[in-house]
Amino acid sequence: MRRILTSVIVAAFGLLIINAPASLAGKKKAKDDAKWAPAVDPKPLSENAKKGIAWLLEHQQKDGGWAQGEESRNMGGSMAQVKDKPNVGDTCIASLALIRSGSTPAKGAYAKNILSAVGYVCKEIEESDKKSLFITKTKGTRLQSKLGTYIDTFLASMLLAEVRGKMPNKKSEKMVFDALHKVMDKIERNQREDGTFGGSGWANALSQSMASKGINRMAQAGGPVNEQVRERLEKQARSQFDTKSGKFSGKGSAGVDLYSSAGSVGAMQDSANTNVEQEDDLRKQVKNAKSAPEKKKAQDKLNRFKDNKKDLQAAQTAVVAKLDNKQFISGFGSNGGEEFLSYMNIGESLVVEGGDNWKKWDKQITDNLNRIQNKDGSWTGHHCITGRTFCTSAALLVLMTDRAPVPLAAKVKKK
Repeated sequence: MRRILTSVIVAAFGLLIINAPASLAGKKKAKDDAKWAPAVDPKPLSENAKKGIAWLLEHQQKDGGWAQGEESRNMGGSMAQVKDKPNVGDTCIASLALIRSGSTPAKGAYAKNILSAVGYVCKEIEESDKKSLFITKTKGTRLQSKLGTYIDTFLASMLLAEVRGKMPNKKSEKMVFDALHKVMDKIERNQREDGTFGGSGWANALSQSMASKGINRMAQAGGPVNEQVRERLEKQARSQFDTKSGKFSGKGSAGVDLYSSAGSVGAMQDSANTNVEQEDDLRKQVKNAKSAPEKKKAQDKLNRFKDNKKDLQAAQTAVVAKLDNKQFISGFGSNGGEEFLSYMNIGESLVVEGGDNWKKWDKQITDNLNRIQNKDGSWTGHHCITGRTFCTSAALLVLMTDRAPVPLAAKVKKK
């Protein structure tokens, strides 16, 4: 009953926004745009990034989607049948790379490309069933095998959060709203009490971190997020780090320290970014509470935020201590999509604090990615996730970490 009531309320609110007068819609959109900004002053796009973007644009398919792209020869086998077929996961991360370069579905050099991609993703979501965590009928992709069964769903939540309120017209805005709400309902229905979602995958810890990133970006954008879902994700991420030993759990990470460390610290950071937006209101609730239970509820939530921040700081310290360790940075031992995604998680955590640790990491990882870029502008993995679409998109997101959206409250609090 609670889910149904929530759905009705959110749907009604969405229709009000979609059908609002132009002046009101404009104010609402301006307000949404103002909620996020880069944590640091972003650098101009490098020539390496421009070459990578050009490669992505060249390989977008007519329906708006992206396929896995060329893979290493030893990565064929049972997945060959989906190699050239567009899929949601690769399309979402490619779209996010274009968005990070400065475009939206409504404006910018790549607006048409992003709009077409969002249309493809929303169509796949629309045609999916209502109850399972699947949002696409395409099965057997490299991403699903390596990152987890439901990685498409979590990457879609990230993309939809970033294009919400930035579509070119009412029709496309409603399309995103409907898809977003369906994805969030699927996530809420299928989350386990421990915060996980089940499914198989070689490095599920990274899939879990993408779920956390999508949910928190949605909350920061004012989308329909159940706080219990977000709290479970936060607790699960914290449980993967032992503050006493300073070590991360290897569960769901194929025993690769880079994956587990990046997944945990990234998820805790995403949650902290959302938490900081709520802190002032919670303090007011504690101060003005009319009953003891009301006061306790607000105080307990503040305490949770404090505990997450404390664990995050300890986890960041543990990760920073390993950044000069070549074995840690190499992950599985060679470049793959999992490594690039891990670099993104680490970078998006360090950039919020800025300072020397961030600058050192940014130079180190940028030099590495520039060195291994292919002549045609793409990046290729050498193990597991080797498809050029994902590797190129993830590498671009690493190079453009200084453009990643951070709540304005997080920027204010860190000064």
